[in-house]
Amino acid sequence: MDGSVGVGGRGPLDEERKGAEMDVDAVMALLAGSPEVVEKRRQIRRVIEADEVMSVDDYYFCDRTRRYERALEKTVRFVQLVRMHGWKDQDAIYARRCIREQLPVGLHWAMFIPCIKGQGTKEQQAKWLPLAETMQIVGTYAQTELGHGTFLRGLETTATYDPATESFILNSPTLTSTKWWPGSLGKTATHCVVMARLITKGRDYGTHAFIVQIRDLDTHRPLKGITVGDIGPKFGYDSMDNGFLRFDSVAIPRAHLLSRYAKVAVDGSYSKPLNTKLSYGTMIFVRSHMIMDAALHLKAATTIAVRYGAVRRQSLMDETDTTESKILDYTVQQETLFELLGAAFAFHFAGRILSDLYHRLQASLSSNDLSLLSYTHGTTSGLKAYCSTITSEGIEACRRCCGGHGYSKFSGLPDLYTDYVPACTYEGENVVMYLQCARYLLKMVAAIEQKDPVPSDLAYLGDRSLAAAARKLTSTHGVKNLDNLLLILRAIAVVRIMEAHGALISAQQRYATSGRAWNACAPVLMKAAQAHCRIMVFNYLLEGVRAAHLDDKTHGVLVSLTRFYGLRLASYDVVETDVLTRQAIANMKQAAEDERTVIRRNAVALVDAFDLSDFFLNSALGRADGRVYEALYEYAQKEPMNQHEVSPAVEQHLLPLMQTTRRIFGGQSKL
Repeated sequence: MDGSVGVGGRGPLDEERKGAEMDVDAVMALLAGSPEVVEKRRQIRRVIEADEVMSVDDYYFCDRTRRYERALEKTVRFVQLVRMHGWKDQDAIYARRCIREQLPVGLHWAMFIPCIKGQGTKEQQAKWLPLAETMQIVGTYAQTELGHGTFLRGLETTATYDPATESFILNSPTLTSTKWWPGSLGKTATHCVVMARLITKGRDYGTHAFIVQIRDLDTHRPLKGITVGDIGPKFGYDSMDNGFLRFDSVAIPRAHLLSRYAKVAVDGSYSKPLNTKLSYGTMIFVRSHMIMDAALHLKAATTIAVRYGAVRRQSLMDETDTTESKILDYTVQQETLFELLGAAFAFHFAGRILSDLYHRLQASLSSNDLSLLSYTHGTTSGLKAYCSTITSEGIEACRRCCGGHGYSKFSGLPDLYTDYVPACTYEGENVVMYLQCARYLLKMVAAIEQKDPVPSDLAYLGDRSLAAAARKLTSTHGVKNLDNLLLILRAIAVVRIMEAHGALISAQQRYATSGRAWNACAPVLMKAAQAHCRIMVFNYLLEGVRAAHLDDKTHGVLVSLTRFYGLRLASYDVVETDVLTRQAIANMKQAAEDERTVIRRNAVALVDAFDLSDFFLNSALGRADGRVYEALYEYAQKEPMNQHEVSPAVEQHLLPLMQTTRRIFGGQSKL
């Protein structure tokens, strides 16, 4: 068995699959787009997984240097396979996701090429894209500095224009201006998109994007004036060479300023962009992909935890029982895992919608239409923060749900966590992202008060009757109705957002500056943003399930999951915001219990629908056949320490100590 699912289980999970009511293949096709896409992906996956270079047998036993070497080896083989099989666009992206490793050239595809596409002129694209897309050069994106991150205006790296040579001179004027953290920078990249302060004619125009070559294309040695290297061990991401970079009077041609929006003429004259936020396009592209990445990681974590929970037995739930209960039958496990399962589905649909939104934005920007820019920025800021927070916390929750074995690297969960958790920081630290979302929401409140138009999915902000309508929902049927759950979430969000609005007005009267007032209100502003994000992800899931063409039983299972997820989301703020009566809150708990029963019968089938192979999960606990104990024992036999019956370290250090001690105290070698 290759670890593919949707083909019937063999082993401990067989009973779970037989008891499911849903059509796994139909849900799999829903998530992929069609049965044909499922089959195409499996063909691609088989190629990747059958290749010797792509083996994961040594994954958990490599030190950091070896992990980087293996990942680079896999990168080269991946490029060869793409060319050999003619994979294009989505097929190539899927193939890359099949590889159980963070590839050292990931930023080349995720940031470098999109930056050139999004911010380069047609001439710049014609020059650089063929080189990048054929891997004649390898690029990365260098924004973060040793002393500065999310706050772009604080970046210190300078690019000063010299009209005599028609070039920009890049410098790192302080220690804190050192570029620090960019992936692929330490040892891999030949080129960077560098964010630096553009200075011309004695004036600083703020950060702009420049293409800079940092290494010789023949020797790969750093060019003159470039100091570059790896920043050292990290919490995770062992196969990625996150690096540092300093410039000492490095000259680049004027044409290396990405000039789709802002331009510098030969004489140094600066032409500002139509809108300073036009360059956000690339950032929004990355954030939309981050939502899909959050979905993928949460799918993997819930697959492992749910399958293991359906195999592992722990304690007697009732003293009259003769068999220990499956841990997935315990209420706390179900409440934790089923909510995360709902989030995985919700984030999947969110990623799809945000990808479409990005393409709409790019089309509008190409015709100088900025109407979607603020909405897209506000939406993706909030969802980037929300989805990455829930996913990172969710992976850790899944690990804990697996008990002691979850702490083993062989579970797959520790590496899944340490590789994912940086997403809470890169591309915008999550607190900052929540606050940007909150700022946008308050602007929409002001627009509604001034009777200006707002996007349709934000019109609820002007409806002050939502809380009263929610308090009328008292029956179990009323609170579990899907449309009513959306109403409850909107009522909660209105309360939270208006609380933030009022708190900010009050703070502005107490503090000397608007910045200090904003800082004082940050906690309540974050709660407002989170409440709005819950509406978005629930609505995306609701729309996705309602639009699905499925048989009644399968659709009913997804509706139960959607309803349970909505009930859980509403439970977070429903007491503090006082939008429901006590009776309604009690009925919500009963409704959630009813839906848990349905989800429990179909839990394994639901994670099977994610179609994640054993190769990708690389988890003893998440195996499709459920043979977790055999797998753990088999993994342990591969441990390098077990290749010696007696450890050389024991022979060198411990044995002499024990032998000397026995001689002193007159002990024996065998008792």
